Amino acid sequence: MERLQKVIAQSGVTSRRKAERLITDGKVKVNHKVVTELGSKVSGNDEIEVNGIKLEKEAPVYYMLYKPRGVISSLSDDKGRKVVTDFLGDVPERIYPIGRLDYDTSGILLLTNDGEFANLLMHPSHGVEKVYVCKVKGIPDKKDLNRLRKGVKTNNELLKAVGYKIMSVDRTKNTMILEITLNEGKNRHIRRMMEGIGFPVSKLKRERYGLLTLDGMQPGDHRMLNPKEVKKMRHVSR
Repeated sequence: MERLQKVIAQSGVTSRRKAERLITDGKVKVNHKVVTELGSKVSGNDEIEVNGIKLEKEAPVYYMLYKPRGVISSLSDDKGRKVVTDFLGDVPERIYPIGRLDYDTSGILLLTNDGEFANLLMHPSHGVEKVYVCKVKGIPDKKDLNRLRKGVKTNNELLKAVGYKIMSVDRTKNTMILEITLNEGKNRHIRRMMEGIGFPVSKLKRERYGLLTLDGMQPGDHRMLNPKEVKKMRHVSR
């Protein structure tokens, strides 16, 4: 179930703010009944009319983008910075990101117009694994790194990793490259967690999302997920 104004906006008819105005003005019907209450929820089986015109549903589509650094995980930016949909200009459907990656973080980002699929992957209780590779300043020891599994408290929030793996150590430059696995994704999760143990991140990339990897892709590339991949991602998220 999704909010009515969100469904209208995602259909491409209008913005969410204008959709809210249409609802309160009595211009929207759900299953032939006028709905004026904001926050009303609808399912994929409900018939929606806006100004007497039936809302046509787009066929669900699923894309993977190799998000470069310096790009916003959004549909627009009031500062004029690049956003992820700038790299998917050939996609006719109105798609939106599933979750987000920080401005300075690169890697796998999924986009879709399927709200149910997005909610499946984002819900923390489903624990879809995401694997990141990060370069940190300093060389943490085993005791430091074991804190990632136990949890690092920052801003009254406990941040945990499922596991970690040391990829390389450069004692000359005093840096370490780590692979870190999460099954949740709080705001700036890895950056805050590593800062919490005293080893800030200088570079971060998401290399795997569930069963999906960046194999054969370069920053800025995107591709459509095939039906088998979509089915497997649904299965993993359940």
